[in-house]
Amino acid sequence: MIVVTGAAGFIGSAMIAKLNRSGYQNVIAVDHFDRDDKNANLTNLTISQFVNRDTFFQWLDDNHHAVKGIIHLGARTDTTEFNVAIFDKLNLNYSKQMWHSCTKYDIPLLYASSAATYGGGELGYSDNHEIVPSLKPLNPYGESKNNFDIWALSQTITPPFWAGFKFFNVYGPNEYHKGRMASVVFHSFNQIKSSGEVKLFRSHRPDFEDGMQLRDFVYVKDVTEVLFRMLETKKQSGLYNLGTGQARAFLHLSEATFAALNLKPNISFIDTPIDIRDKYQYFTEADMAKLHNLNLGIEFTSLEDGVLDYVRNYLVNHLYL
Repeated sequence: MIVVTGAAGFIGSAMIAKLNRSGYQNVIAVDHFDRDDKNANLTNLTISQFVNRDTFFQWLDDNHHAVKGIIHLGARTDTTEFNVAIFDKLNLNYSKQMWHSCTKYDIPLLYASSAATYGGGELGYSDNHEIVPSLKPLNPYGESKNNFDIWALSQTITPPFWAGFKFFNVYGPNEYHKGRMASVVFHSFNQIKSSGEVKLFRSHRPDFEDGMQLRDFVYVKDVTEVLFRMLETKKQSGLYNLGTGQARAFLHLSEATFAALNLKPNISFIDTPIDIRDKYQYFTEADMAKLHNLNLGIEFTSLEDGVLDYVRNYLVNHLYL
């Protein structure tokens, strides 16, 4: 059996969908399961057992012999949350306990890190282990992810295989519940449906035009494909970037959303909210050399093709994976 934590969330539910499509029916879903809007992500999926995250380690003590791998995607992911204690509990300490249990029971572990660990990008976007202690994230969420990466790299006793993935800007099906933290594709689609117009954040830096802030947008189906192949092959433990390696502008993303709806772009700009303005990243782009060198055979979906699939096959009719 395969365990997926954060199972009711965006990437967690997409991961279970990928496992099901690949023949895995014995999947253990771990989450808090306290929100109906998130639980809807699990409607179409085949799951053997639902385990509350607060009792998971007791469950693992009793069932570890049957677990072939754990994909740990459960975390507090709100970049606007500034209560460090929440991140210490859910992102740092829970992940340490997961590591110790996987080490104890000889279980391969894949876990979610984040591109938020790179902060403003002063040191670039290389997943070289040597720069991890020097990174300066811009918020407590990024700090919690980087703190765990630092801790993991310092361990001399490890799971038999482990890999942490620095997710860049993931978009795709099953993010209906995410609210403010949902992707710009999701927000663009809803703005178009309600007003026929998309409002993007204005640039507050002279070196970037409005709408030309750049991100490495990666389709969630590509993310789960990478995780699946890493779980299957277990090629090399370590930290890995998970983006496309090609930064694109928010303007391009919104234009692709209009195109998917066969509409002409109608885009205007608003000020970036004060509470995130001084911590706003204007450029991210994953250095994908390390992952590509594993020869997993992954071909990443273009932004235009990913948006087209997401909009037409999911958002238009409010469908799930």
